[in-house]
Amino acid sequence: MDHRTIYEIKNMTHSYEKGPRTLDIDYLKICEGSVTGIVGPNGSGKSTLLRILAFLEPHTGGSLFFDGLDPSGNEVDIRKKVTYLLQNSYLLKRSVFENIAYGLRLRNDTNDLQERVYDSLKRVGLSPSKFAQRLWYRLSGGEVQRVALAARLALHPKVLVLDEPTANVDESSALLVKEAAVSAWKEWGTTVIVATHDLQWLAEVSTDIISLFRGKIVGHGTENLVQGPWVRENGNVVRALSDGQKIRALIKEEAELLAATINPSDVKVIIDPENLTANANKIKGTVTGMTLERATGSSLISVQTGDIILKSRMTVEKTRDLQISPASEVTLAFSPEDVRWI
Repeated sequence: MDHRTIYEIKNMTHSYEKGPRTLDIDYLKICEGSVTGIVGPNGSGKSTLLRILAFLEPHTGGSLFFDGLDPSGNEVDIRKKVTYLLQNSYLLKRSVFENIAYGLRLRNDTNDLQERVYDSLKRVGLSPSKFAQRLWYRLSGGEVQRVALAARLALHPKVLVLDEPTANVDESSALLVKEAAVSAWKEWGTTVIVATHDLQWLAEVSTDIISLFRGKIVGHGTENLVQGPWVRENGNVVRALSDGQKIRALIKEEAELLAATINPSDVKVIIDPENLTANANKIKGTVTGMTLERATGSSLISVQTGDIILKSRMTVEKTRDLQISPASEVTLAFSPEDVRWI
């Protein structure tokens, strides 16, 4: 089923005052009712992009459309539809109930107030009878994050923007935060946009994954990002791994050779490397994880190779045929031509 576009970006740039360009995005479309993951190394522009999508930070060039319209001058009204959760959330100095009810009271949307507050608490795994009247300072860090998310879920937002929502919480709270965000998407059709380093979770739930590097979109879907140092060697460019293996790529004179991407679909997992062509990259490693990738219906195989993890995408049937499982020793094969400079 086709979903209509809720965000559309064209030639959008962003710079902080007197600073370098932080974002330079030619085109981006996010569909209503989707789960969009944003990934990339620290400093790639993820948080800036999220703040722009939440209408908390203005872009400095190009255009951004929301629901098919130019939002200029209507940001205050749009913020009633879009809510944003930081990785380090803060609560008001009042009870849990009043923290969650605050946004609803501010919007004069108090019909069924208690029911909505209690429902939001249950979604993040907090018992209303135990937590509704608890004061803000009697919460753990994970509980603070869950209450902050509950406050946003109570608003039934059209768009839920999450910036590393599980980065600083315990494993149990992280799981509950992720489940609550997915429940809003499944039950209400909320558009979820999330930046996180939890690539396995994103692969499982996302309809699209946007890879950012130095403010630019370098790929859609799960990408292998291989940062340097890359060095020239015997007519190629190589990235030495910590175990002595090397990834070889073709030289592109105009490229800065700082980082490259490899599409997981171009990375083959093989058991017998004898039949490979001489110039192919042949990298040995150990399978560390396997995920069913929601957007493609394929298996995403994570393989530890030296100091990096490379991912391979293959059909579920082939995964079964090769009898691949976590801890399997495998060889990854891909052409130097499949290494793309960014």
